[in-house]
Amino acid sequence: MPEISTIDTTPFDDQRPGTAGLRKKVSRVQTPHYLENFLQAIFNCADIGQGPLVIGGDGRYYNDQAIRICIAVALGNGIRDIIVGRDGLLSTPAASHVIRHYQARGGLVLSASHNPAGPKGDFGIKFNVANGGQASETLTEAIYQQSLKLSSYRIAEIPELDFSRIGEQPLNNGMLRVIDPVDDYAALMQRLFDFDQIADYLKSGARVAYDAMHAVTGPYARRLFVDMLGADPDSLMNCQPLADFGGGHPDPNLKYAKALVKLLMADDGPDLGAASDGDGDRNMILGRGIFVSPGDSLAVLADNLSLCPGYHKGLQGVARSMPTSRAVDIVARENGLALHETPTGWRFFCNLLDAGKITLCGEESFGTGSNHVREKDGLWAVLAWLNILAARRQSVAEIMQQHWGRYGRHYYQRHDYEGLPQEQADALVGALRSNLGNIVGGELEGQPVTLADEFDYHDPVDGSLSRGQGIRVLFGDQARLVVRLSGTGTAGATLRLYFERYAASNFEQPPEQALASLVNWATSALDLNRHLGRSEPDVVT
Repeated sequence: MPEISTIDTTPFDDQRPGTAGLRKKVSRVQTPHYLENFLQAIFNCADIGQGPLVIGGDGRYYNDQAIRICIAVALGNGIRDIIVGRDGLLSTPAASHVIRHYQARGGLVLSASHNPAGPKGDFGIKFNVANGGQASETLTEAIYQQSLKLSSYRIAEIPELDFSRIGEQPLNNGMLRVIDPVDDYAALMQRLFDFDQIADYLKSGARVAYDAMHAVTGPYARRLFVDMLGADPDSLMNCQPLADFGGGHPDPNLKYAKALVKLLMADDGPDLGAASDGDGDRNMILGRGIFVSPGDSLAVLADNLSLCPGYHKGLQGVARSMPTSRAVDIVARENGLALHETPTGWRFFCNLLDAGKITLCGEESFGTGSNHVREKDGLWAVLAWLNILAARRQSVAEIMQQHWGRYGRHYYQRHDYEGLPQEQADALVGALRSNLGNIVGGELEGQPVTLADEFDYHDPVDGSLSRGQGIRVLFGDQARLVVRLSGTGTAGATLRLYFERYAASNFEQPPEQALASLVNWATSALDLNRHLGRSEPDVVT
């Protein structure tokens, strides 16, 4: 039996998990007893039994030490079967698959997603349940309430562990299984996509460029694109995982993936460009000379995913988060697909996936996924696009032009105001909330406001009600503004404004031109300059 100790601790009052788990500065997580306290709260609330329990992370600073603490506290709580990715690495979608594949009772995913890493960066941890998806709001609230009243935690002494060696290692009276983080995931991708067709497409001269941003997807990309599909090794960028992500910001967007964007905007650029984030669940898609917005990507996938073997029977339905572009709505309507609009947060999709109501889902923050796992999946989206390109033998730009020609174009941008004082952000949202009645009387270039409200979601699976999931202002089907505060940062508040305008023709306008009048309307209606003291957002995507 391992030697188990009960350690006295003082409760912490800042361990409320957000939609993506608990995210804090590394220095806070390193506070004595902090991580142990949160883990004990999880184990007190989640039914894990003796396991299996999956543990892995995105390789950011403090990943290895945190995994050892997770194992020690797990053993202290009677968990005997623990699965860890080699070198402590598991992308978030791969962790979801591993949980499902090995029929684990849950998993600890160590990541702060797209947030910067390093000693002064961010760290995160979340608990995924047995279906591979994120914990429910009920469970996360129970974990938080438990964390407020803990006076002790249980922890076991553990031997030296080698996370670099694949295979089983005795763990006191239990067992540690170190698995290749790529093997099971790659096998799953082979069942979903036509690797022979993609390989032939690349052999014909098509070129790809993939930027892993020095994060967790580097080993996955090397196995999939180079070893299995035959892509040129030089097509991979920043594929060595680093504890500080090379000092970069692993958020796959036009600001933080500039080198990739420059490469794709060149006249002789690759046919497909893509990037993923810190933990591998987000994606950015580009073609030669064109950026594909997350909403357009979701819509094209909904229209073409049946070209991929794993989806040849078609889609059961699609879902998008409320702030996501409504481009997929038209595809769903014209193809007789059920459409669901949910709050931001992947767990809302998981209910629909588990109930068999949808096959495909996506959100505004470059997240796309399907029923193959219960997380968004960046590399899955890239492979889906590659399979579609290989099947249609058209460029990304040609596919987008044909798509807009059939369904119209939803011009779309997201403006992020980062690092705001919380009270400042709350004041703006509060002022907008109190003024919704007056906004209904407004108009945009002759198009009246048809709805101004806060989005509430009635879950059709479990009947739960989620209130206040973002403010939306609709100008019929022609335009839309969404305002919400994001919970993904660790310093201050992030205010996000989503602008959308539909065009049945004239698809060649730059988005900033097509959306200019809506942005001006919102700047005035929200009194942005006075509330924020800023003349422009920090990031536009």
